[in-house]
Amino acid sequence: MAAPTEPCTGPEPFEWDLLFTLTAAPFASDAVTTVLRLLDATLRRGARAQVWACGYATTLTQRSLGKIKPANVLDLSADFPSTATLIGDLLKEYPETLLWQVCRFCAEDRGALDHIDGVPVRSFSRFADRVAGSATTVYIGGA
Repeated sequence: MAAPTEPCTGPEPFEWDLLFTLTAAPFASDAVTTVLRLLDATLRRGARAQVWACGYATTLTQRSLGKIKPANVLDLSADFPSTATLIGDLLKEYPETLLWQVCRFCAEDRGALDHIDGVPVRSFSRFADRVAGSATTVYIGGA
């Protein structure tokens, strides 16, 4: 069999290395902290990552969460950052390699449309494009 005269080329490179699809309710399990830890580690390696937040995960970046969580009754002097602050800090640290977006249908259904800066609210019809543009998609959450 003769060798091809033109070199074989694969498909175009993906725009994103990783897509996390997060559908877990924020405080029902460790799913959110798992995603935040994986996301941080992925970004530190220099990868391009995006998050698609659906369901109650759309509330994680609500502006109304403020900068810190409500007081911890076991330690009233301690301040812990809200999820909006944690995600906002990641967006500031990795502006070129991180995209956090929320599903419009889910956000509207939950009255969660006022998000921190840098978090777009997107139509669910864009989700398939996000999957197609990512080398790997990881789904974390409920059905």
